[in-house]
Formats: sequence, C-alpha cells, structure tokens
Amino acid sequence: MGDLEDISHHIHDRITSIKHMLDLSVIELPQNKTKKLGQELFALERLLEEFEKGVDQQKEHLKHLKELDEVFQKHLQDVQHIKNNIPPHMPRKKGLLKGSEPAINQKEAVEVQPAEKKSSKSFVREMEFVTMPEFESIPQYMKGRVTYEQLNAAVESINTAVAAKYKIVHQSLKTLNNHSRKLHQRFKDQETKDTKGQYFVVEDDIREFTQMKVDKRFQGILNMLRHCQRLRELRGGGLTRYMLL
Repeated sequence: MGDLEDISHHIHDRITSIKHMLDLSVIELPQNKTKKLGQELFALERLLEEFEKGVDQQKEHLKHLKELDEVFQKHLQDVQHIKNNIPPHMPRKKGLLKGSEPAINQKEAVEVQPAEKKSSKSFVREMEFVTMPEFESIPQYMKGRVTYEQLNAAVESINTAVAAKYKIVHQSLKTLNNHSRKLHQRFKDQETKDTKGQYFVVEDDIREFTQMKVDKRFQGILNMLRHCQRLRELRGGGLTRYMLL
C-alpha cells in the first residue's frame, strides 16, 4: 500500500502544478510554458496508468489473501473436529509405568493391603496401544470383524491383568490374604529361567483379573498383537505364557 500512497501524492503534486499553469491561461503562455504543460499532462497520464496497475495488483493480492483465509478456516475446522473426536485408545509411550490401581473383578478375589514402602518393584511394564497404521497393516483374514477400538480394549485388559498380577508378586507375603498368597505361589511356579526379568500373563490371569472372555476371538486378538510385536508366546510345562515386548 505504500507504493500506491507515493503514486497518489505524486499525482496530486502534478495536478496542482497543472492547475497553476491553467490559471495562467488567461494570458498568452510562452512556448516553453506550453511545452512544460504538455510534459506535465503526459507524465500525469503515465502516473494514472501506474496507479491503475497498482490497484489491479492489490486486488489480486486481496483475492489471494481471501483464498488463504478460506483454506486456513477449513484446516482450523478439521483440527477442531480431531480435537473433539480423539479415539478412546491413543498410543502411549512404551516403557515402565508406575503401577496404577488396576480394577479387580467383581469376585474381589484379590484383597491386597497397601505396601508400607514403595520401591522400584512397584513399577510394572505396560503394553503399548496399537496405532492406526499398525492396525491397518494387519492382514484382513487375521483381523476378521475385530475393530481398532476392540483390539486396544484387549490391550487395556491385558495391561490390567499384568498390573494386578505383579502388584501381588512384588508384595510381601505378610501383606497378602490367603487367596492372594495362593496366587502369589502360582505366579512363582509359572516362572522359568526364560521369564526372568520379563512380564507375562497366562489365560488364567486374564480370567482372574478382567472381564474379558478367553475364547477363540481372544486367540485371534493375540495373533494380531503378535503381528504388531506387542507380545510373544513362551510355552512349557503345559502353559502358554504371553510375554510383553
């Protein structure tokens, strides 16, 4: 806009100069004055052309800005839609998470008294949720009718079972009731040299700590989680251990 203002001021000065010459038209102008007037008119014509050209350029610029504003508003609406429709199972960073209080099943099978001291043993590994690109990479024959939300709901159930199991494992026997002590012994009996330092569950743990059905559909979900490198199987002693990766 600064260029247009400069042109406007220049035109105004030229017009003022021409008016002064016209005021002298009542008398016969010398030839040099007449020539000067012609030059001023020619210069004014060129300035008007430049002014019109500048106006056209500003119109194009304004049109471009309006188009950008429309694109920006559309992107803003898309972002707001994404914000208002965040999937219930967003991917989480994989790592050791401080043990939360897992939901125990309605049988209240495990009544664990709070530990007196917190230590590194209270940290439990958690399975990372499956991302949408990973879900889409699973072959259709393997997915069947299982949805993205259902798959991550299974991940959440497995995490619940892992947290509940290792909360018992990491506590002193003195703080456990009779049923929890039996579970503690069962967990220890299931460990092998290959499970040292690893986190795993078996089908009985899923039944004990979650509401998830351990059936053919559950086995299909485990296949998908193996495909996504969330767990692996370790067989032995008549048990199949599902180890978190």
